[in-house]
Amino acid sequence: MPLVTRNIEPRHLCRQTLPSVRNELECVTNITLANVIRQLGSLSKFAEDIFGELFTQANTFAFRVSSLVERVDRLQVKVTQLDPKEEEVSLQGINTRKAFKSSTTQDQKLFDRDSLPVPVLETYSVCNTPPPLSILSSYRDDGKEALKFYTDPSYFFDLWKEKMLQDTKDIMKEKRKHRKEKKDNPNRGNVNPRKIKTRKEEWEKMKMGQEFVESREKLGPAGYPSNMVYQNGSIGSNESVDVGYYPPPPQPDSVSPSPPSFSEDSLPPPPMEFR
Repeated sequence: MPLVTRNIEPRHLCRQTLPSVRNELECVTNITLANVIRQLGSLSKFAEDIFGELFTQANTFAFRVSSLVERVDRLQVKVTQLDPKEEEVSLQGINTRKAFKSSTTQDQKLFDRDSLPVPVLETYSVCNTPPPLSILSSYRDDGKEALKFYTDPSYFFDLWKEKMLQDTKDIMKEKRKHRKEKKDNPNRGNVNPRKIKTRKEEWEKMKMGQEFVESREKLGPAGYPSNMVYQNGSIGSNESVDVGYYPPPPQPDSVSPSPPSFSEDSLPPPPMEFR
């Protein structure tokens, strides 16, 4: 549900009960004109409030920018005064020097009662108070407050706190799980690391031609399929290897086709000197 910050009154200009007068049209005209003037007054008030908030925010922003400019100027002067040729800083002096620590202040209590805008505070003061349901709390057996069933300002905070506690429990559970896995597998860190590919190796592969690179990737570095070469360099047998990796076996002599036979009529005539 949206929260109305500023509500211009009156909302209805002509919706009003007319008194007993002779000329009702003139009465309605006067009432409408008076309500328009009241609306203009309410609008001018809210405009002043809006521009006042903008002025306050712009003033705060200008103060922060001016302080930042002063810090940058001081830092620029200090940097220009440094001369590495004249000032020698030892390694021990660097280690003993205190580390930089920022002094930024965090904003707190952004949504308390004092930080409410003036229009919202005025609307809040006009609202009706909740019914006195807290009287019924003494008659409840579960110990809960009866007023919280009607309105509970701490509902969202309790919901956020429950979510944060659940996230913390999940993180601790994950840490215990990793600790248990590390305890059960002490040699987990001795696994052979994956070889890192470098640009030099890529260019070494490409210098012989793209077709050799593709064939080498299919067969592996030793000329065998990659699924037959183990990590220790040995070569195993795999029945599921595709036969397309190997050339076809040679056929026996009995199956080899016979040379074509030619008849005497199809032969060319001999030369004249042999006739």
